[in-house]
Amino acid sequence: MNIAEKSKKIGEILDKLYPDPEPPLNHSDPYTLLVAVMLSAQTTDKKVNEVTPKLFKHANTPELMDALDLDSIQNIIKEIGLAPTKARNLKKMAKQLIKGGGIKPDWDYLESLAGVGHKTASVLMAQWYNIPAFPVDTHIHRLAARWGLSEAKNVKMTELDLKKAWPKKTWNKRHLQIIFFGREHCPARNHNPQKCPICCWASAKEKGNAKI
Repeated sequence: MNIAEKSKKIGEILDKLYPDPEPPLNHSDPYTLLVAVMLSAQTTDKKVNEVTPKLFKHANTPELMDALDLDSIQNIIKEIGLAPTKARNLKKMAKQLIKGGGIKPDWDYLESLAGVGHKTASVLMAQWYNIPAFPVDTHIHRLAARWGLSEAKNVKMTELDLKKAWPKKTWNKRHLQIIFFGREHCPARNHNPQKCPICCWASAKEKGNAKI
């Protein structure tokens, strides 16, 4: 089975399991979504959703975030991984947004913000602005390799491979579907490929000694 056939079959399975996937991070506008995505790095979405209500109670706009002192921000998000670094980025990003006139659906502008890389900008573009994007984190990168859709060594190249695998109109939902599928059926550890709806037929060994 070639990649085109495989990706089509995988897409059909994902569409059946998750026809209308909703963003997992709680938010009310592009700013709160951007903050939530920034906080989610190396932390579970569940933990982020537990912490952001308190944070947004004090700082749900760049102006209010800028008004908080750094120690207060860090104390509120202390349960989140990499809290000191994330607190500094939130503070700096707030100043940048105030100076730049707020959040805009502009790739270069978003990726110039403190703590906002291509993946974070892609999530905002896809989930809030509905602009076609394919955010790839380490989990999606792992599944793309596990399913034989990409042999790329980094998330940037994996993103390009996945964009080729599926039509542009499906990208925004496809990345969410893969995340949800990974959590429910295709975890990194203690995974049984024979019981996985996709790995049972699509599994491909990665090169080298990396485990799938």
